[in-house]
This record gives sequence, C-alpha cells and structure tokens, in this order.
Amino acid sequence: MSSPNDFRIYVPGGKTISERGVSLPPFEEAASKESPENYVADKSLADAVNVSLLLGQPLLVSGEPGTGKTQLAYSIAHQLGQSRLTSPLTYYTKNSSVSKDLFYQYDALRHFQDSRVPDKHLDKREYITYEALGLAVLLTLAPDDARRAGINKYLHEDYRDVGAVRPVVLIDEIDKAPREMPNDILNEIETMSFRVMETGQTFEADLRYKPIVVLTTNSEKDLPAAFLRRCVFYYIPFPSNERLQEIVRKRLELSPDFKLRRLGRAVEHFEMIRKMPLRKKPATAELLAWIKILERLDIDVDVPGQLEAISLTYAVLAKSKEDKDLITRTYNERVSNKK
Repeated sequence: MSSPNDFRIYVPGGKTISERGVSLPPFEEAASKESPENYVADKSLADAVNVSLLLGQPLLVSGEPGTGKTQLAYSIAHQLGQSRLTSPLTYYTKNSSVSKDLFYQYDALRHFQDSRVPDKHLDKREYITYEALGLAVLLTLAPDDARRAGINKYLHEDYRDVGAVRPVVLIDEIDKAPREMPNDILNEIETMSFRVMETGQTFEADLRYKPIVVLTTNSEKDLPAAFLRRCVFYYIPFPSNERLQEIVRKRLELSPDFKLRRLGRAVEHFEMIRKMPLRKKPATAELLAWIKILERLDIDVDVPGQLEAISLTYAVLAKSKEDKDLITRTYNERVSNKK
C-alpha cells in the first residue's frame, strides 16, 4: 500500500523534477487560515456594512471576481452570529431563478407520486423546503412561535429551536437572475415576510431580529434602478500592495523566511502580471493559491535560475493560452534584460 509520502509530481517524458529546477516535498494539506475571522476589510467597507445594519437595508457588494465579496458575508455572520448560526444562509442565483426560489421550494413531483399511494395522509407542508430568505424569516421566531406556526417540525434539524436570532443571508451573484426578479423581491426584503402559495401560510419576521441581507454582483448586467435605490452599495476596489500582503499574511500559514524575504517580491511580480493586457486578470483568490505554490516549491520570483520552475506556476494565474503565453514571454524578457 502506498503512503502519502509516495506522492510525486507528474513529469511527462521522464524528465526529472530536479532537471526542471523544482524540488517538490511530499504532498500534505497546505496550511491556511481561511476562517472568517481572518477576513481583511478596510474602514470604508466596514462603514458600508454598518450603514446597512443601521438602516436595515440590503448591502449590495460589487467588485472584481475574487476580491472577497462572498467572504464578506461569512465575516459578518462570524462577527454577529448567534448560537449555532455563525455562517450565512446562502442562495446561489441562477439565470432561471424566480423570486419564490429565494424563500422556498415546493416538491410537486414527490407530492404527486405520494398522492397515488392509497390511504396515505398528505400534508403539503411536508413537501416544502425553505430556502435562504424564507429560512431567515423563520429563524427570527422564538421556538414557541415557530411551533404555533406549525413549521418547526418541517425545518431541517440543524435549524430547529435555533431562533430567535438575527441571521445573515447571502444572495450570491444577483446579476445572474432574470431582470425582473430583483424588483419582485423588494417588498419581501423590506418587510421580511413571504407567503407559501401551496399551503396558504404567510410568515413574518420578528423585526427585532431583522435578517441582514448581503447581495453580490459581478456587474455582468445592470440591476433595476428601483432595486438599487433600496440597497446600500459598495464597490470593493482591488487591494493595494500593502493590503495584498496583509491579506496573504492573515489567510496563509507561511514560513517566517518567506514572509520576510520573498512575499513582497512575489506580490510585486503579481502586480506586474495584472498590468499586462490579459483577457482575465488574476484576482486575490489566484494570488493566495499562487503564493501557496511558490512556498511549497521553494521558488523565489527574483532568482533567474528558477525560470522554468516559475513558468510552471503561471497555470494558476492565467486562464487562457494567450494569457499564459504573454505572462511567460514577458517574464523571459525581464530575465534576459537583467543579464
């Protein structure tokens, strides 16, 4: 039986790893500090979050992919979480989403199949699954109120008797939804109430625990003006050099030597790559993965003798052949000019 230490790099053509200028240690899970407590938010972002909390309005967050929009909701939930509810209730928007989908799903097919079973007692509530916004409304209710509403036993066991809490709801990539959907949910988000058409039940949140709603957008298409007016908006700019280094230090477990001697040069190299006319610029998420690789492979981006080793790592940063070729060619020219 092989052991984890038998892991080796894939080397086509039989070329040894040492010939490529790379020394690969045995595989092990890369240490990281991905927990929400290590999320880095600047003062203006924190101010936007607090304005949203004070006004009770949704926070709409925009910015390049990979700049921490989704992680922000996890950070807020971690900071403000109560009881077992320390992560956001999440809905991932699809291009087929309708407003009802954010509150509940009705399994009509299963209901129909069960209806064909003789003498089977049917309760429509058993075919309802509450989604992020609907579940958030229900979790503002105290357990006794949830029982009186007749829904407690139909909740997943993870959410029974959790209320009354103030949940954080993440609606991810709202711009993927059909254009009319954001406007369709305006009233429900403002009043934090919804109706289950199949059972005739209407649920209203205890507004003392009004859910915190965070929406993200990649600005792939414009959102309706009426919807934007009812949101607190913040654009997360791409981090500065100093902020990138802070993010890396907080999110990754790096050796003291790498942090002291190599991290600054690696971030500068990354920024140089972002200035190139790429089809898709690498973002913070790619930087974190790239830094992990540089440390694991013991690569210093300022050592010319590691040219081929560094070119191996560009697959993390480039998302097309053209971008990979441009990054590699530019680095080769930079090395040649230093000689």
